[in-house]
Amino acid sequence: MDGLKRTLKRLWPRLRLRTILFGTLLFVAALPLVGIVFFRIYESTLVRQTESELIVQGAVIGAAYADALSPLPAIHPGIDLEEIFNPLEPQTSLSNDAILPDRPPARLTRRQPDRAAEAAAARIAPMMFQATRTTLAGVRVLDRHGIVVAGREEVGMSLAHVPEVASALAGRPRSTLRLKGGYEQRYPFEWLSRASAIRVFHAQPVTVDGKVVGAVLLARSPRSLFRGLYDDMDKIALGGGLIVVIVIAVAGLLGRSITRPVEQLAGAMGRVASGQRSVPRTPVTAAVEIQSLFDNFREMEARIDERSTYIRDFAAAVSHEFKTPLTAIRGAIELLAEHGAEMDEAERARFLANISADADRLNLLVSRLLELARADMAHAGAGEDCRPLEIARRLGVAASGADAVAAIPAGALETVLSGLIGNSRQHGARAIEVRVAADEDVTVDVIDDGPGIPPGDRDRVFEAFFTTRRADGGTGLGLPIARSLLRAYGGALSLLPSDNGAAFRITLLPSTAARE
Repeated sequence: MDGLKRTLKRLWPRLRLRTILFGTLLFVAALPLVGIVFFRIYESTLVRQTESELIVQGAVIGAAYADALSPLPAIHPGIDLEEIFNPLEPQTSLSNDAILPDRPPARLTRRQPDRAAEAAAARIAPMMFQATRTTLAGVRVLDRHGIVVAGREEVGMSLAHVPEVASALAGRPRSTLRLKGGYEQRYPFEWLSRASAIRVFHAQPVTVDGKVVGAVLLARSPRSLFRGLYDDMDKIALGGGLIVVIVIAVAGLLGRSITRPVEQLAGAMGRVASGQRSVPRTPVTAAVEIQSLFDNFREMEARIDERSTYIRDFAAAVSHEFKTPLTAIRGAIELLAEHGAEMDEAERARFLANISADADRLNLLVSRLLELARADMAHAGAGEDCRPLEIARRLGVAASGADAVAAIPAGALETVLSGLIGNSRQHGARAIEVRVAADEDVTVDVIDDGPGIPPGDRDRVFEAFFTTRRADGGTGLGLPIARSLLRAYGGALSLLPSDNGAAFRITLLPSTAARE
């Protein structure tokens, strides 16, 4: 099975979406023709139509035969016609019924035909002749013993042994499908039609005063598939033409709503991959799902562009931050290598201390960059909730407000709050307050009484590596790490306007239970 799958995958053709859609529509449109040829739907209808015609013809001939035997009583106006009606529906099915051999030949018999039946048959013979000229059906009128009393052939011979006739003489009409004797194919595709090689037989009892007095046996070939198609060619051609028009129209509609937008999107994605921003406007005629796909790709393009800009700027900042201590270390090493022997112990110790300090700064930068990478890669998980008020009190600061539950792990929020509180203390704040509020979101405000942030620096506090404490070992990564960590859990970090000190706001999603 695996080998077959691999072979199919290797041989499977590469098809365009337009080809697949048009081929699918064409296949669906061709299903009626498949049903006609292979499932015998149309031919079964033709066979039942033939049986129905034989039933009607047999009923008329049988009524005339019965009236010739014994005049039928007139229908009294007071009789309920619905009570005496006895419709006979066609029962044969080309798909389900067995195809019997050709009808057994008539047999010679010593029994003489019923004289009354012969006389009645003679009276209706002209009518039968005229009818069979038009219907082309073979008709045999039989007496109550199954002996043929009217018909172009087999008069005076017995058909009582034929199953259909036996059933009719017992009072039960019966129809069968039988093979044609001596049938030969006449045109190339005739084998596709089962109806070409069969005849429909129908035997109907003739009753007088509730007693079976004879039977009528009729037989005729149904219209074959191709004969029926030829006879209905105008209707089939009209229907086929309408189907082709509908297929083309639907294919065009699908092309405008699916294929063309997908091709446009594929081309745009190729250009985006090469660095161009070119996702086109969402087509109005596109399907709703395709329109959503355009919007999502446009948002993805914006995110990619934003991320690319961030990575480019971040790489430049990292290069600058690493270059300064590395340059200092290299310079100190070169001085020690060239003039170390000439330096006294105090000078050598000072250079080594500078190298150690720059190495410590590099180590701190690497650690903070790892923290930033982890914050960028963090993702929200189910059921990770916490209470900001409890965490703030645990960190030893004054906390007040709503005891809300936020959708963020306690460890992540504690890391952010610890960083903000540590920054406040490092900048000289003596009083730090945390206020928690809950509305549509959960907000946590961290307010201190320190010197605050100068107006010129307020727009840069969230930039990577921006710090006013570089001489004291500041890396400028604390706030970017906090913001990335909050963003991973659907939160945000912003700077609030403040006259005294600094004020930061943490915005968090409420817990899943609170949202429900």
